[in-house]
Amino acid sequence: MSTPPDATPRFKPRPWTPLETPQDVELWIDEHNRAMQELIRPQETGVGICFTLGEGGNVYMQTTADAVVLDVEPEAAWIAPLISAATGAESPRGQIWVLTDDKLVQLILGLSILVESTTLVTGHHFGSQGRRSW
Repeated sequence: MSTPPDATPRFKPRPWTPLETPQDVELWIDEHNRAMQELIRPQETGVGICFTLGEGGNVYMQTTADAVVLDVEPEAAWIAPLISAATGAESPRGQIWVLTDDKLVQLILGLSILVESTTLVTGHHFGSQGRRSW
């Protein structure tokens, strides 16, 4: 779902500080979950986070109770080998990746040095795997 040109975005990009250890990632996940619980309305769907990559493109991520769903925009397709290397997952046929939830820390560590900013998102279509949970 796109934002009308005259609408002010609800969430603003936040500059990213690279995470260096699994403990850093765990702290970031806790902070991110708290922010989502405070800022996201119960009826909202397509909830996740957008990672804007310094070298171009966006990766949208949604976490559920048992999966990590990634929507890798075509402009960010260059990152697919890194996602595979960090998580051991094979590239999907399309732009939607579905990873087991135990791959989240490795994924964030692998992406960390490439991220420029993050933005909370709602209303994003995460394919048939996308759900409301985070």
